[in-house]
Amino acid sequence: MTTTSPTNTAPGIAPAPLPAAPGKGGNRFKIGAGQQLKGGPFTYIALTVVGLGSILPLYWTLVAASHDQARVLDNPPPLVPGGRLWHNLQAAWDQANLAKAIVNTVIVAGCITAATLFFCTLAGYAFAKMRFRGRGALMTAVIATLTIPPQLSVVPLYMMMSDIGWNGKLESVIFPTLVGAFGVFFMRQYLLEALPYELIEAAKVDGASNIRIVWNVVLPAARPAMMVLGMLTFVQAWNDFFWPFLALDQENPTIQVALGQLSASYTPDQSIVMAGALISTLPLLLVFVIFGKQIVGGIMAGAVKG
Repeated sequence: MTTTSPTNTAPGIAPAPLPAAPGKGGNRFKIGAGQQLKGGPFTYIALTVVGLGSILPLYWTLVAASHDQARVLDNPPPLVPGGRLWHNLQAAWDQANLAKAIVNTVIVAGCITAATLFFCTLAGYAFAKMRFRGRGALMTAVIATLTIPPQLSVVPLYMMMSDIGWNGKLESVIFPTLVGAFGVFFMRQYLLEALPYELIEAAKVDGASNIRIVWNVVLPAARPAMMVLGMLTFVQAWNDFFWPFLALDQENPTIQVALGQLSASYTPDQSIVMAGALISTLPLLLVFVIFGKQIVGGIMAGAVKG
């Protein structure tokens, strides 16, 4: 008794070719797991141009801060650092009271960042994974606040701070920005993909309360996004000038308000202004150096989740 193979074909019809083995032939642009694309000359040129363009403003700040004003205003301007850097840094530090300004800015930016991470993570989790009446309408209202220019709220906010008695105090800068619509929307979008319902249901089956679920399930899952949001919030709070300039006075400034005092004179010394700008930039660079790996990891995790 003979059997026929199921791969036999009818007469006159050629069998279909087998697919090529991985790594042999096929599309040369496909890469496997663990492999990396190789960049060509154009990639290196583009990265060099972008890198130099990013470093150039900081380098020019350093150059201008290390010369006197006459040399900074020369044509052509200096291209290498000079020998007056320490003198200009000391002058900017004394004239603008940068010591108190930096302490105030650290307090303001730290409080705003911590509160934003806490409240936005909780609100993002509620909008992403909890079911309650009016959830869609509330989320729409939160997103709609992003379309309102901040300048429209300055007058009523200033009157509110005056009624409370917070004018000139750091509380007037901290409390209006404890939570933001962007942070809520950002955390909601991340938790929609990064936090499966199965984890929450498993925690409920084990008898975990809502607080325990948030602490042991939500926060570990949201940590990459929280690092990114924390960095963005800290930088924004550190560089904020408009509202602190209106709410605070010269005796209790933030770093940007203090730098504004350096350039407020009729003929400001540009070298001292640049020295103050250099001082205000160094803490941000330090934060990025310390937390840069976690921030990049959070960005990549968000990209993979998306």
